[in-house]
Amino acid sequence: MATRRHRMREYIFKTLFQWDFQSDKDLEEIAKFELSYLKDEKIRKQAFDYINGIKSKINEIDEIIQKYLENWTLDRLSVVDRNLLRLGTYELLFVPDVPIEVTIDEIIELGKTFGTENSGKFVNGVLDKIAKDKAPKEKFDL
Repeated sequence: MATRRHRMREYIFKTLFQWDFQSDKDLEEIAKFELSYLKDEKIRKQAFDYINGIKSKINEIDEIIQKYLENWTLDRLSVVDRNLLRLGTYELLFVPDVPIEVTIDEIIELGKTFGTENSGKFVNGVLDKIAKDKAPKEKFDL
């Protein structure tokens, strides 16, 4: 049984995935539709906060991810892997109450569900490097 936060991350990922294909549409418009399936109001609000945070920091997030990609560019990644890395990077760097291990484990699981057989391993490698270099020091004590 998926936890509420796991379901929340799943719907955030689906929202980012749709936005990648419909970049001419407003992210909030896509989020309203995708997140309407989350029945828990508190979780839905938290998901909107994530979406707004990711949108406001998308350029910074993408620059960080690009720095840690070896022999790849962000635009060459699959839409799944790109958006898993965006979600994971946002949570690692800007959500103070989620332990690093939880974020990485959750993104790996989403990669196994929505990506290729290599997605989990790939996002693990990139997010692990980002966490070691960029995550706030307090997160190492959670």
